[in-house]
Amino acid sequence: MSAAEFDYVVVGAGSAGAALAARLGEAADRTTCVIEAGGRDTHPFIRIPSFVAAAIARKRTNWGFATVPQTGMAGRRIGVPRGKVLGGSGSINGMVYFRGHPTDYDDWADAGCTGWSYAEVLPYFTRTERNEDYPESVFHGTHGPINVKLVENPNRLNFAFMDALESLQFPACPDFNGPDPEGYGRRQGLIRDGRRESTSRNMLRPAMARGNVHVQTGAQVARVLVENGRAIGVELTDGRRIRARREVILSAGTVQTPQILMLSGIGPGSHLQDMGIKVVADRRGVGANYHDHVAAPIHMETRDPTSYGISPRALPRDIGHLFRYLFTRKGPLAGNVFESVAFLRTDPDLERPDVQFVFQPARRLTTRIPFPVGHGFAISPVALYPKSRGTVRLANPEPETAPLIDPKLLHEPEDILPLIRALKIARQVFASAAFAPYRASEVAPGPEMRSDAELDRYIRETGYTVHHPVGTCRMGSDAGAVVDPQLRVNGVEGLRVVDASVMPGVIGGNTNAPCVMIAERAADFILGKPPLPAADLPPESVARHKPAKQKAA
Repeated sequence: MSAAEFDYVVVGAGSAGAALAARLGEAADRTTCVIEAGGRDTHPFIRIPSFVAAAIARKRTNWGFATVPQTGMAGRRIGVPRGKVLGGSGSINGMVYFRGHPTDYDDWADAGCTGWSYAEVLPYFTRTERNEDYPESVFHGTHGPINVKLVENPNRLNFAFMDALESLQFPACPDFNGPDPEGYGRRQGLIRDGRRESTSRNMLRPAMARGNVHVQTGAQVARVLVENGRAIGVELTDGRRIRARREVILSAGTVQTPQILMLSGIGPGSHLQDMGIKVVADRRGVGANYHDHVAAPIHMETRDPTSYGISPRALPRDIGHLFRYLFTRKGPLAGNVFESVAFLRTDPDLERPDVQFVFQPARRLTTRIPFPVGHGFAISPVALYPKSRGTVRLANPEPETAPLIDPKLLHEPEDILPLIRALKIARQVFASAAFAPYRASEVAPGPEMRSDAELDRYIRETGYTVHHPVGTCRMGSDAGAVVDPQLRVNGVEGLRVVDASVMPGVIGGNTNAPCVMIAERAADFILGKPPLPAADLPPESVARHKPAKQKAA
């Protein structure tokens, strides 16, 4: 069977893959083929920011993975949503723009990821950014392709949330992507003119118009083709082959990039032999080091209709919001619901925040309808630096079969401690004078659950992840690393990994923006461009962001 041929083959058109392909397309003399298993990103659930839950619930755009039963989570299988659509998970996520804590990247550099310190990666964040709210500076860009903005006219419950944290003596944060992302404040999202922003729509689509970037949708990769130790292309599940004259780049994400590598004979040798797959490169790190952020919510319900939600009392208001959005692209439907946030230290002796407080000015979902019915609000504390590590392994050698995902959530006893402390702080927030006018009742965990042991049980029985899996193709300079600091797969020439799987450790926050930064850096590596000059950080920022090791909880 004849094979199409390009200079570069990029597997996966998610946040990283779409950005990477767009940058590769800037080299007019080279061609790139992007292979995406999903379809187009045109559905209204994707485009309208407030329809986040509906976008995740849509089966045609979500792979719908789940973990194996988790001992640390009361034996439950935990959902692992991954986007199956142009834009990948960036087309179904919460559109949060956050880079993590600056020391996260200094930790990467200290661990052997040469060139990945905060000062070195910051210019790659700002290169992509078109920030509506902050002027151009060392911390922000205003001319990039991806729009970043604060959600306009947030629900007033957000201000109660911030007032409550102020009353508890937590600091305000004027800019979560500035020099010190600690405290509470309004958060920025990937939104432009009332629509979701993504690297697919705002980077890949313009690149396709240039003519040297080609996208194949509805095409699933079965394996990477390797000859004489070099990746030469990929084979699709329908038997077609697409050859790469220069490089194959896997951007299929933390779950499917290691799956494709293992199907290609690149991974733990004993596991591949058990699957009946010929070992091309015995790399024990492939599929290891899987970890994610665990969250456990505190839910409040109220008769007061201030929150977002469907109810008879709120119906006239909600109809007005709908027409406002249809005619102006403004109002609550133009926002992503996640309008304010806090990054807090649950122990004052810690050197950086260990939890994220995700505030939701809406009642929890209690029906199959992906919109809140009734009224309430919630805080979902997210533990930022888990110690537990798990794996992705093949269930069988068939590429259409979902892999076995075993994060070993809360396997390490200390991982649950920040969540217990955070739930206690969240209760103080809701007990403050700022929330008194709403006369809300706690429905989960429930006021009867007070002891650490009771909260421990509640977290394990109801907790979930916030869909930030990383680490299964760890970057580093040691023998166990899957990729080197230029993201080249060790042991196979002409093959790179460019997605969240290369992160040696999860950053202290949302992972979308770091994925795009990784793609921006990878494009320069692949095209042989010199790295952007390291950021000239203000002296006070350098002092604040010296590498710091998180103290044990």
